[in-house]
Amino acid sequence: MKRKIITTSDGSKTIQIEDWDEQYHSKHGAIQEAYHVFIKNGLDLYENKSINILEIGFGTGLNALITCIEAKRKNLNINYTGVEAYPVLEEELQQLNYIAELKAYDFEAVFKKMHSIDWEINFPVSEQLSLIKQQKDFMEIKDVDCYDLVYFDAFGARVQPELWTEEVFAKMYTAMKNNGVLVTYAAKGSVRRAMLAVGFKVERLPGPPGKREMLRAIKEIV
Repeated sequence: MKRKIITTSDGSKTIQIEDWDEQYHSKHGAIQEAYHVFIKNGLDLYENKSINILEIGFGTGLNALITCIEAKRKNLNINYTGVEAYPVLEEELQQLNYIAELKAYDFEAVFKKMHSIDWEINFPVSEQLSLIKQQKDFMEIKDVDCYDLVYFDAFGARVQPELWTEEVFAKMYTAMKNNGVLVTYAAKGSVRRAMLAVGFKVERLPGPPGKREMLRAIKEIV
């Protein structure tokens, strides 16, 4: 499918799949969305500890980058697993402007390392964050009680409804620790119902720019 780099409303770039009219990040602001959904409503729940994060849809690496930046500020040690079936191309990565837009020049080498390290190898990309990238389908995830936090950043249900089913969220529920948190930009009723059906407690929260709501799901075993 044809892909191109576009500039979103906050000045940061993302990849658009033209045939789907779908972007890797919100066209209303790639960086703004990432911070609102995954940091403000996810990572900010944790401080001064070690945590395990699973990202569904590693993509451009933006979420991993801002997590690495915030980990230093919040004194977190993070084991980060990024699952991606179709890795971004090197020529696409070279056109992204996240380091400049974030003014995170100290993390430029870290961002490059995130994309250059081999798949399936756990590698310390910074003092605060170790990364393992796994190239596979989301349904191949077989982890049990592993993750404190899940960034669910798959393509939207409009274009890939099979990624937002009870079957997928049951995989997430199993992979998460008790009291683990899953955050996503999505807010569709069908997504919320799928989460509830597998046992999550689900909250509707104010969404990022361009979206009224988002969802946060918590695995609570009493």
